[in-house]
Amino acid sequence: MRRIYDISTPIESGGVVYPGNPDIRIELQQAIARGASSNVSNIAMGSHTCTHVDAPRHFFDDGAGTDTLPLDALMGPALLIAMEPDVMAVTADLLRPYDLTHVSRVLIRTRNSSFIGDGRFHSDFTYLSPDGAGYLVEQNVRLVGVDYLSVEQFHSGHHQTHRTLLGRGVVIVEGLDLREPPPGVYELRCLPLRLVGLDGAPARAVLLAS
Repeated sequence: MRRIYDISTPIESGGVVYPGNPDIRIELQQAIARGASSNVSNIAMGSHTCTHVDAPRHFFDDGAGTDTLPLDALMGPALLIAMEPDVMAVTADLLRPYDLTHVSRVLIRTRNSSFIGDGRFHSDFTYLSPDGAGYLVEQNVRLVGVDYLSVEQFHSGHHQTHRTLLGRGVVIVEGLDLREPPPGVYELRCLPLRLVGLDGAPARAVLLAS
């Protein structure tokens, strides 16, 4: 039986969110302890919470929402690559050594993975540079996944990484937990909630080892 790596980050009340995004609030709306027949929870959070998928509508008003993203882009072989701990920006030069000729999905592990679970936001996270995004588009990559809450440099002011990818229909998956699986080729399964017309949606993502 193939090993399954859960690469989703847990969603919990008070969890880390990108600055300016809605806080995560989960509370019992009905509780057996209070006399109800069952437990039912009320969940409030943003569309870009923890592990989530960015749809083109995130940066383009006329772009596709998460409910219309092609499912075949979100499932299939994926190459997990690992950057050195001193890499602050994943550039085209750093990506060129990898053979992406027949690769449709790229997951990028960086120093960001060491931040997962420490309970605070790191504004100096490693990001995918605009030229790195452009290179992946040139290689016909359909999905890019990263190990922090944004693929873009914090407060970049231009959003070119997002625009370059989403503008060419490349699906972005952010907030992945890539600490455990070693670099290599896996089968990716990543399905965002089917929220109609939304700019993004939380997702459960797993890797299946060969």
